Amino acid sequence: MRRIGPLAVLSAALLAVAAPAWAESVKGTVTQIDPAAGKVTLDHAAIPKLGMDAMTMAYKVRDPAALQALKSGDKVEFEAADVGGQYTVTKIRKAK
Repeated sequence: MRRIGPLAVLSAALLAVAAPAWAESVKGTVTQIDPAAGKVTLDHAAIPKLGMDAMTMAYKVRDPAALQALKSGDKVEFEAADVGGQYTVTKIRKAK
C-alpha cells in the first residue's frame, strides 16, 4: 500500500481552501460601464444561485473602484448576490 506524503496532503488542503474563492463565478462580457452610478452592464451566462437565466443586465457593483480596470467588450468572471433586494456584483475580474 502506498503512503501519501505530507507534501501531497498539504497541496490537497491548499487546493480545497483556494478553489471555493471563485467557485460560483459566472462568465460574462462587459457591455457598458457607468462609474457615476457604480454600475456595470453584463451580458452573462445563467446564475443558478440567483435563479437567473442568461441575459444582459445592469448591476450595482459592491466596490465601484473595480470598474476602473474594466472596459466595454472585456470578458469577465463575476459573482453576484441579492443584497438588500438588489442584485449586486460582489466580485469581478477579467477572465483568464
